[in-house]
Amino acid sequence: MKARFGVSRGKALALAALAAIVASTLSASEYALAADGRGRSQHWGVITRNTIGSPVAELRDGPFGSFGVQGSSARPPYGRGSLGIEVADNSTSLADPREKVDFGNEVDFFGDPVLGLEQLGFHVFQTGENIAYGGPENMPNIRFEIDANLSSLPADNYTTMVWVPDAAPVTNQWSGFIDATSTGYWYFSGAEGAATGCTQAAQCTFAQAKTALDDGGDAPIIYTAAVGKGRDHMWIGAVDGLRINRYIYDFEASGVRTRFAPSGNNNAVG
Repeated sequence: MKARFGVSRGKALALAALAAIVASTLSASEYALAADGRGRSQHWGVITRNTIGSPVAELRDGPFGSFGVQGSSARPPYGRGSLGIEVADNSTSLADPREKVDFGNEVDFFGDPVLGLEQLGFHVFQTGENIAYGGPENMPNIRFEIDANLSSLPADNYTTMVWVPDAAPVTNQWSGFIDATSTGYWYFSGAEGAATGCTQAAQCTFAQAKTALDDGGDAPIIYTAAVGKGRDHMWIGAVDGLRINRYIYDFEASGVRTRFAPSGNNNAVG
């Protein structure tokens, strides 16, 4: 008996099996998914406590382009998707304050040592319009909610450790990896900012922020990790390839896939 196009049923089945094997091999090679329980984490999503207004933080396909852009800069750096973020600036209305959103993980990083953070950063799709809205540093942030455990603030067990990137190296296309440990600046929210000298006005490098936390008290610990935006300027763009130490978090429309980072500095946190 012949299958369609003159291929025998046996050969058709064999070809289908081979295609499945090839597809599986390519998928594993493309994503290099972590095999330690983090391969498809369901713990990522909008952190509702940290959301104001009606912003969007949604796993999506693309963006691809912009028009006229070709090559690797015209597509997400991992897979075919990203984390799309849309935040409005309603600062002129007291009844409708500036929007804010954090897309993160409140489970898998809890209790990890802040001082164990060594490799951080992401890729971004920045637009010229975003720069027009708020200047070159109108960019999404990496945010860690932490217990700083500062000796000078023994009763205070909450602050947010925030990375503010420099201007994106390109616009209207995907950037390369932006290293949060060597570019931009870091600060702490609340009383910890004043105690450490790392505020939005008195900006710290990543190394300075970690040194300020290492004050001889109990080790600071992480509560949550997130990519966020607001409350400042309108921003519409996307982020992909969030790196936290040994892992790269690949944002896809189907979920967050976890890849092993390249060898070297594969620290245990994250």
